[in-house]
Amino acid sequence: MSLSDHQHRRPAVFSGADLSSSASIDDEEDENGGSSSNGSDASLPSAPAPRPAAEQARRWRDVFWLGVFVLHLLAFGVGLTLLGINRFSRADRLNIDRFTNITGRVNSSQAAFFEQQRQSGLVELTETYWPFYGVAGGAAVLLAWAWLSLLGSRASQMMKVSIHGLTTYLAVISVLCFWTEHFFWGVAFAVGAALQFLYVMSVLDRFPFTMLVLQKAVKMVWDLPEVMHVAYAFMIIMLCWMALWSFGVSGVIASSMDDGGRWWLLVVFSISLFWTGAVFCNTVHVIVSGMVFLVLMHGSRSAASMPAKPLLKSLRYAVTTSFGSICYGSLFTAAIRTLRWEIRGIRSKIGSNECLLCCVDFLFHLVETLVRFFNKYAYVEIAVSGKGFNPSARDAWELFQSTGIEALVAYDCSGAVLLMVIVLGGLISGTFTGVWTWFKRSDKVIMVGSTAILMGMILLGLAVVVVESAVTSIYVCYAEDPSLIQRWDAEFFDQMSEALHQRLQYRSARAREVMNHSLDQLSDTSPPI
Repeated sequence: MSLSDHQHRRPAVFSGADLSSSASIDDEEDENGGSSSNGSDASLPSAPAPRPAAEQARRWRDVFWLGVFVLHLLAFGVGLTLLGINRFSRADRLNIDRFTNITGRVNSSQAAFFEQQRQSGLVELTETYWPFYGVAGGAAVLLAWAWLSLLGSRASQMMKVSIHGLTTYLAVISVLCFWTEHFFWGVAFAVGAALQFLYVMSVLDRFPFTMLVLQKAVKMVWDLPEVMHVAYAFMIIMLCWMALWSFGVSGVIASSMDDGGRWWLLVVFSISLFWTGAVFCNTVHVIVSGMVFLVLMHGSRSAASMPAKPLLKSLRYAVTTSFGSICYGSLFTAAIRTLRWEIRGIRSKIGSNECLLCCVDFLFHLVETLVRFFNKYAYVEIAVSGKGFNPSARDAWELFQSTGIEALVAYDCSGAVLLMVIVLGGLISGTFTGVWTWFKRSDKVIMVGSTAILMGMILLGLAVVVVESAVTSIYVCYAEDPSLIQRWDAEFFDQMSEALHQRLQYRSARAREVMNHSLDQLSDTSPPI
């Protein structure tokens, strides 16, 4: 398909036309093989058949989940405000502690008990812990700003430091947890360090291609400074929500309830913050993906065929008609991606244990089915066509499966590498917060430190998502029309084509090997005639 044909098929990217499929699955290669529908000698994807255009005005999608997310923000916002105010300036100013075990104190009223606590210096208020979260947010913003600032000149070195530094950092934190007698967290971080090391060793041969893709994505993002401004803007919005969130969480930690009640509330509020952060990150994902897709389709940012104010149009669609789809996908996509990485890693390391392999295969196929409906490439389709999340994810899966690009995407580890950047940044910001908390309130280090890590990861995710959006858009464009990538960077196009050819050959060879092994087993077990 020529470029002119492709542009004719997509007359207005942000006009609401029902466009052809986008991309599919996630970032791990199945080492157990599986043949591609394109065969072993294909090096370029075949373009999908054109689809008729739909109405020009975009319709609101997944409105139910938009309503759920808005109601969730309102409910949790009110709850956080009340919990924070209850311990702000003076204890139990809203009389919330009557719902805790404070009424069970022996031989004293609430007022007398609080007066006794105040005189002994043991009373805890919201402002005792709120500054700690301010340090966490400030450290995360500083790290995110440094990461975006060094993106153009030191991106490769930063990725390598994140990959190899995360294992070391997890091991060091594990030692510190054991030293402070927090054995559960020590074991958790030690297991995390071991899994990180094993994963890096198992995919070490994929890093050259992964770094190539990431460098080209960074090049694309660096040539579009407006997408950096989008990341900064959403970071500020996220900081505003985190100020309220940390205010309420500080009130929870300072409350009179027992540690079990505190932890349950922290888990609930952490899930809420994770969903909110994922929605913000994926909103940036949709905005940047739409912009990058336009640039690749039209050849450059300054092309005469570029529509007027493309970034504003992409932003408007992302926060209005497509926002419900973003809220819906943000609930499940991250969890399914992580589960898929783990299942693929376990599956590729199983030897001849057929019983265990059968169980893992069942989980693998279950997760693969879920990936058809929840994958990060759906956000590119949402940005380009404005469809709902499930149709976008399904079309993305089918596009990659039909063109054979799934083999190349599965070989790429860019998603895992960017996740390492996020986790390392979260750990660093959490460490700064934890160290200060240790000197002030050593008994609350784990509570404050764990939630500070989550805050840092979310803010770093808003910075990293601009690169991930460029990566996903590059793969979608390569699947839709390879000539778009060839015109943008001919050398990179040749490298991708060669890598795709090698992966398809590998899969075909593995498929033949598995088939021959099955036939040999069948012949050995067949009774003689």
